[in-house]
Amino acid sequence: MPQKDSPYSLQSLLEFVNSNFVLLLLVLFFFAGGFVAGSLWTENQIMKNGGTAAVAGAPAGAQGATQPAGPTGPTDDQLGNVQGIQESDYVRGNKNAKVVLVEYSDYECPFCQRFHDTMNEIMDTYGDDVAWVLRDYPLPFHANAQKAAEAAACVGSIAGNDKFWEFTDLYFNTTDGSGTGVAIEDMGELAGKVGVDAAAVQKCVDSGEMEAAITAEMDEGSSVGITGTPGTFVVTQDGAQELIPGALPTADVKAIIDQYL
Repeated sequence: MPQKDSPYSLQSLLEFVNSNFVLLLLVLFFFAGGFVAGSLWTENQIMKNGGTAAVAGAPAGAQGATQPAGPTGPTDDQLGNVQGIQESDYVRGNKNAKVVLVEYSDYECPFCQRFHDTMNEIMDTYGDDVAWVLRDYPLPFHANAQKAAEAAACVGSIAGNDKFWEFTDLYFNTTDGSGTGVAIEDMGELAGKVGVDAAAVQKCVDSGEMEAAITAEMDEGSSVGITGTPGTFVVTQDGAQELIPGALPTADVKAIIDQYL
């Protein structure tokens, strides 16, 4: 009696492939098509999310330099407690402007760095209709952010409002936003580049003279609902109206401002 071929033999496999070639080709086609479609969908999501996609199970900070979700919005009570221009504030623009943008920022935050350019564009566009207040919210995982905020406050204390803003512009143009983009021992030297006494600023930074003031601003920010940076309140004569969460594009910020002018 002839021996029957095993169903697992090479010959049986070849016979199966030959008799089902079209079906196998269709299965392969649909599998490849599904893979390509999935890849295109992922790429589309990446583009929508600013260049990165979330990875399931990845720890916080493992996604690369993507914009955090940002503040989710203050409660009505918190919004009601937001202060407009205060005597201690450094203000860019017209103090009597129709709209005041009160930004809580971190000098070593890459998104604050990006948004700083946006805010300068806003000021150039709106002139006397908009004022800009910068308050400090140094995040603890940006090692030099607290001292950078203190350095800016030292510059303002020593040389006034305009030099505060010159130093702030220069800082954001200098740092790489890594958390330690400018060394603490170099902050006085950076102040010297905008015409402020470098030794005096470095002494102020090293002494911690402005530490309490910066901490107080951060505590105030937390009390009104700031949870990330940048977080910018839109304030009118009727009080704070809303929070601009994160580093929105210039066009989006303009659309918000235009509602109040």
